[in-house]
Amino acid sequence: MAIKTYKPTTKSRRTTSVVDYSEILTRKSPEKSLTKGKKSTGGRNNMGRVTVRFRGGGNKRSYRLIDFKRNKVDMPATVRSIEYDPNRSAFIALVNYEDGTKAYILAPHGLTVGQTVISSDKAEIKPGNTLKLKNIPDGIEIHNVELMPGKGGILARSAGQVATLRSKDGDYAQVKLPSGEVRKIHLECRATIGQIGNLDYMNTSLGKAGKKRYLGFRPHVRGVVQNPVDHPMGGGEGRSSGGGHPVSPWGQLAKGKLTRHPKKPSGRFIVERRKK
Repeated sequence: MAIKTYKPTTKSRRTTSVVDYSEILTRKSPEKSLTKGKKSTGGRNNMGRVTVRFRGGGNKRSYRLIDFKRNKVDMPATVRSIEYDPNRSAFIALVNYEDGTKAYILAPHGLTVGQTVISSDKAEIKPGNTLKLKNIPDGIEIHNVELMPGKGGILARSAGQVATLRSKDGDYAQVKLPSGEVRKIHLECRATIGQIGNLDYMNTSLGKAGKKRYLGFRPHVRGVVQNPVDHPMGGGEGRSSGGGHPVSPWGQLAKGKLTRHPKKPSGRFIVERRKK
């Protein structure tokens, strides 16, 4: 898959680069039965208050319903198309099951139209097949990993991401995540074989601020250039570095403070943290 660049007709055009989708994608419009409307919130909650800052605008999108659970067990499915999804960095694949139903799955690297994928405890170890961790050999690259059995994959789902099954011990497997963290995950959890496709996504450059606006992001303003009424680090005569420790607009320490809840038990599943 190639990176497409442009002639430097403007300053922004000089640095813009995109993935050349024409080599991969086989269909332009999505499957209508697997889409639904997506409302733009502008970062506001149901009370109309801004809970996520610097959001708003952007292109309209229809949401593609992705099958993260892969719970049609022992039923083969044929890949019909590889498609672009505006809601995520990864490509998606439209599959047709033998019973006639259709579904979207995350497209791993190397998946092609016409290939057969299956979710089964006896599935072959090849990209696109889904198995429980207890049936996957050590050292295999996986993605779309569940944290709770049957809840659906939530780990390693973006473009180019991959986790590695390190070992098994008792009821748990040790999985190295894309962040570098090694975590215990129950052997009954499912994962899909292979690495997520669109590997060159990280090598592209938006090129201009307007591209960020198309994605629904508004300009982010630093705290030190705001007024004292708006941010604890704001104010000062002339340019100021803020003084004191970096904090959020609500006074929460921004760098170095541990944010995990001390009473929540998730820490006991972490074998090796991503920050050494």
